[in-house]
Amino acid sequence: MYKIGDYVVKANNGVCRIENILHPDLPGIDKNKLYYLLVPVESKHSKLYVPANAPENALRKALDEESAWEIINGIPDVEAAWIANDKLREQAYKEAIHSCDPNALISIIKNLYLRKRQRSEQGKKSTATDERYFKLAEDTLYAELAFALNKDKSEMKQLIIDTIDQKQLLTD
Repeated sequence: MYKIGDYVVKANNGVCRIENILHPDLPGIDKNKLYYLLVPVESKHSKLYVPANAPENALRKALDEESAWEIINGIPDVEAAWIANDKLREQAYKEAIHSCDPNALISIIKNLYLRKRQRSEQGKKSTATDERYFKLAEDTLYAELAFALNKDKSEMKQLIIDTIDQKQLLTD
């Protein structure tokens, strides 16, 4: 069970702060159930109610600084999620986005980057589906890393590139 003040990650909402744990008096919500009142870090005017007994994968503790650096340093080791079938690939994208698992997001980002490069070499543009999921995966990943490192989300792509480049220089 989480506590008031904890930061958690919720699919489609990103990092959220637990503002309260309560029995809400709202229409359509079971007044006998205990709920977390979440406020997304990127949308302070939104409020989300999540049952405190929701499935384990509904919420997870947000990354801390140490974990964020471990994720960033591990990016070169994450395999691209190559899936040839278009329907299965889109389903994998959806699952990765919904999981909010940083390594799944990195895998999807890598796959989409490789697909974009491959299509470009063939004289084709990236598909709208690929572009949409690439942006979603990047936004989701960068938002949590930025939160954990107390940085702006717009800084994350360059920070990741610089960190990986520096790591490669040290190992070459």
